Amino acid sequence: MVSHDDPQAAQDGSQRRLAQALATSRVDRDFYLDNHPAATLTRADLNRMAWRSLLLQASFNYERMQAGGWLYTLIPGLRKIHRNEQDLSNAMKMHMEFINVHPFDVTFLSGLVLAMEGAKENLSTIRAVKVALMGPLGGIGDALFWLTLLPVCAGVGASLALSGSLFGPVVFLLMFNVVHFGLRFGLAHYGYHAGTSALAKLKTHTRNISHAASIIGMTVIGALVASYVQLSTPLVMHAGKASVALQTDVLDKLMPNLLPLCFTLLVYWLMKRGFSPVKLIGLTVVIGVAGKAIGLL
Repeated sequence: MVSHDDPQAAQDGSQRRLAQALATSRVDRDFYLDNHPAATLTRADLNRMAWRSLLLQASFNYERMQAGGWLYTLIPGLRKIHRNEQDLSNAMKMHMEFINVHPFDVTFLSGLVLAMEGAKENLSTIRAVKVALMGPLGGIGDALFWLTLLPVCAGVGASLALSGSLFGPVVFLLMFNVVHFGLRFGLAHYGYHAGTSALAKLKTHTRNISHAASIIGMTVIGALVASYVQLSTPLVMHAGKASVALQTDVLDKLMPNLLPLCFTLLVYWLMKRGFSPVKLIGLTVVIGVAGKAIGLL
């Protein structure tokens, strides 16, 4: 039996009480109490995370943006990684902070974060990685999905639909979602297994990927404008015995589909000035009806 007057025993007892207090404390900290590397997440765990990421924006709000859906995506992995309840609590609190990332490539970031959680990195380090990657992933996602993949798939589907095929919408949905889900699940596994080594590659190639995707997207949008915006004028100018058709003899020789391009740029300019889509649709109807009535369009 240890005497209460033993200084060493008293010191050991103080250390034990301090450790117990830290373990039960509700105060957030930058480190994990259990700093042993966690078990590797399985393929099923990562696939479950990818499926949950579909609800990233289900609780979207203007205070924390996607934080609720982000934490929902990570919870199964966090529960498997953190056996200590206080560590799990601190991790969940940190992941309820503000986050706003592209909803289609978010699994790269969530896989990377779970790899860092499994390695028991400091919370400040994990937070810094989240903040640093929100912008690049948003730029890549916008350029890749909204400016490239969506116009290409929509163009193919619309062409089939305009030709009378019922498979137009089906082809659009299949093309878009094959790429979408392939990247969503593929990036989840890549982000987790690559870990922090992927950061340097992403930083190096982010600008090149965004630039290339933007070029492709703008090219596709230009082709869609020329193909689907129909606008011409029947005006004919007379000079003595000569007659000049304004559309075929002047505008088309300057640039084919010049009027559709000008109208598209006008709509874009008005949208940038704050016009709502409903107002722009109404304006298009008015211009079309009035132009046809007076013989201008």
